[in-house]
Amino acid sequence: MRYALLIYGDEQSQAGMSEAEGAAQYQAYNDFTKDVVDRGLMQAGEALQPVSTATTVRVRSDETLTTDGPFAETKEQLGGFYIVDCKDLDEAIETAAKIPGARDGSIEVRPIMEYPA
Repeated sequence: MRYALLIYGDEQSQAGMSEAEGAAQYQAYNDFTKDVVDRGLMQAGEALQPVSTATTVRVRSDETLTTDGPFAETKEQLGGFYIVDCKDLDEAIETAAKIPGARDGSIEVRPIMEYPA
């Protein structure tokens, strides 16, 4: 089953990292990505631009409304994601726990809805 592993963290604390801390985190993500690729779990994954670049779109009464920024003000922002193919939820949770962002943020594990071809 495929799962989305959604990485949430505090962008401001990330921005406050020293160069060495940022390099260590970058390497930890590279190591994690290599691990899920080597295990055959990796389907896709991307880091996202900062939340300040987001635009929220709503349609009300057939009118498209846009707002700069995310849908809601939150302490943690969606910073990236992985799509993995795991045998079950337990393996997805085990994999999510290895994402570096789980140490100071949170990882939301969501099964992907599969539709017949």
